[in-house]
Amino acid sequence: MIAERIEINIAREFTDTPGPRKRSEGDHSGEEFLNDFLRPRFVAARDAKAKLCINLDGAIGYPTSFLEEAFGGLARAFGREAVEQTLEITCNDEPYLEEQVLKYIRAADGTR
Repeated sequence: MIAERIEINIAREFTDTPGPRKRSEGDHSGEEFLNDFLRPRFVAARDAKAKLCINLDGAIGYPTSFLEEAFGGLARAFGREAVEQTLEITCNDEPYLEEQVLKYIRAADGTR
């Protein structure tokens, strides 16, 4: 049973201009988002048996390297199944991004 919903609106809470893959490559990186926002809230949601709702709306755009590092990185750390069971992705601005994120999660399961 789902206890609650934990939400992250990337544009409001992190940045509306997501950057590169790694912190060393520039501001607002996928690595920074993963380590400072996504991972701690994922753990909290997973432990509470809650959904972690990620809202991608409001950003100017998402580099593929940002999305892969953040969401693929989460799947590499916690496993595809746990990530798919916990995350809920929404993006009304660009609906194709929902499937793009899921693709990175699924691909990460067998990489690195």
